[in-house]
Amino acid sequence: MGFDWREIYSKKIVSAAEAVSHIKTGSRIFIGTGCAAPQLLIEALVSQSAVDDALICHLLTMGVAPYAHDKFQNRFRFNSFFISPNVREAVQQGLGDYTPIFLSDIPKLFESGRIPLDVTLIQTTPPNENGMVSLGISVDIVKSAAENATLVIAEVNPNMPWTNGDTQIPADCIDFMVLGTRPLIEFEPPVPDDVVRAIGRHIASMIEDGSTIEVGIGAIPQSILSNLSGKKNLGIHTEMFTDSLIPLIESGVINNSKKVLNPYKTAASFIMGSKRLYEYVNQNPNVELYPSDYINDPFIIGRQPKMVAINTALEVDLTGQVCADSLGCRFYSGIGGQVDFIRGAARSPGGKPIIALPSTARGGTVSRIVPTLSNGAGVVTTRGDVHYVVTEYGVADLHGKCIRERALELINIAHPKFRAELLREAKKMHYVYDDQVEPYGGYLAYPSDVERCIIIADGTEVLIRPVKPTDEDEIRELFYSLSEQSVYHRFFSRPKGMPHRSAMPYVNIDYEKDMAVVAISPEASGDKIVSIGNYFRTNKEDKVAEVAFLVRDDWQNRGMGKALLAQLIDIAKTRGIREFVASVLPTNKAMLSVFHTSGYKLRIRFEEGVYSIAFNFDDRE
Repeated sequence: MGFDWREIYSKKIVSAAEAVSHIKTGSRIFIGTGCAAPQLLIEALVSQSAVDDALICHLLTMGVAPYAHDKFQNRFRFNSFFISPNVREAVQQGLGDYTPIFLSDIPKLFESGRIPLDVTLIQTTPPNENGMVSLGISVDIVKSAAENATLVIAEVNPNMPWTNGDTQIPADCIDFMVLGTRPLIEFEPPVPDDVVRAIGRHIASMIEDGSTIEVGIGAIPQSILSNLSGKKNLGIHTEMFTDSLIPLIESGVINNSKKVLNPYKTAASFIMGSKRLYEYVNQNPNVELYPSDYINDPFIIGRQPKMVAINTALEVDLTGQVCADSLGCRFYSGIGGQVDFIRGAARSPGGKPIIALPSTARGGTVSRIVPTLSNGAGVVTTRGDVHYVVTEYGVADLHGKCIRERALELINIAHPKFRAELLREAKKMHYVYDDQVEPYGGYLAYPSDVERCIIIADGTEVLIRPVKPTDEDEIRELFYSLSEQSVYHRFFSRPKGMPHRSAMPYVNIDYEKDMAVVAISPEASGDKIVSIGNYFRTNKEDKVAEVAFLVRDDWQNRGMGKALLAQLIDIAKTRGIREFVASVLPTNKAMLSVFHTSGYKLRIRFEEGVYSIAFNFDDRE
């Protein structure tokens, strides 16, 4: 015999109009989340003229939100925990409220009665043989709302996929069932532009094999996923599951094999995407949904090794304060799960909390990296919580850095046309040295295209990248780590120190005329600069440049100088340089060996106790 749930629950099945007729004036009504927002029930609620002076609360919702229209302001007032586009204008006009709160805390508001719920309107699957329904694509705070409301009305829709995890509630807990057959709302994320794609590439390069990832809403998080095809053994512990995850799961890039919690399962709290996505998750044993007080619990998140949390911002000030929910005094979105995941990832062994944003807004006319947050802007992620900030111009690592270092890091990833202005403002606020050199015209972008991970002669992997203004303290540390002999070999003298005024010229580079590259090695105390190589010329049009190197003593005679030389030659060729010259002391045997084994025909002169070495890039041995 077939299972006929309609017969079993026939006494609960009513029309939408009859169901909402049981809602009393003055009720506090919860509406389900995201693409599972029960459209049929929402329309019936607004059409029910007997419902008056009601307070509606919800998280992010998609589809219609007629209760937010000004013509209903005497009947409904709504309160959003996260402002979605369908109610944003109404909130900004004062027709609705916004409650700033961590997403992980919302279920407790319902459970404790701090926000009592008279009615919950949700959308579910039909009941199964065990008398349970699945909340399908939205569990988040919906499960708690359904479990703590006095009256529960469900739009029961066979189009809702059955999802696994902690998604089920007893059908007996539903007071009225309204039959629905509408297709679920589909969500199409914005198409990433060149700026967003650049941000995605930067962040993808930070994600190690075996990492567990959280991606939020918007074009930036989704663009990251398109750059992960070469990774291995990734896991997912996130709020939102989208279409972009499917190719990575099907190709085996995401297999969740390294997760400590929910191993081999993709864990999320809600799903937004296409019909294909909804079909993919239906009865899929490898996808599990859980409420927000589990998915967003920072202590749960922190137990996942190499947890990478990626969230977006509207603006970031030079101290690292992150505004993500408002444009000045105008509320725009919400706190959501940003702080939950930033703090959780910070607790994770090898975790990386990341804030991502384009460097500009309003068609490039304003900078999103700002001296101070806009008047009225709220701090979502504090300067104490922030770790990495990423724009299309690179990555700023702020954790454990002083205000001076933070300001320089953030100016370095701001849009080049705003860098000089930001530095001037930083000087006014005494965030940086008064004599801090301004960027060259404020227009030179960091040349990320010449970054390389290489294996040096002894088999060690290092990152070679252009020097940044933010490397000043590291360059000073490199200098003070050197033996007297190494200092003499580089400077032909024995300077006693490397103060700020002496270090600045080494890190403030006109990338078009000159170049300096550093070799980065991961060490227990963090990434360290172990060597620097640079070339410089008098004029940008010169075809000849002078080259020099500085290598930490414990990295000498390991192939580092040869690697730096090769990288500088590659860069120099692209900038029209055809020849290098160098001055080397006779006692600097290691550097002489670098040039003699370079493969180029050398022209050598010995004058006044110094070897002058020159070679043309086209003149190979």
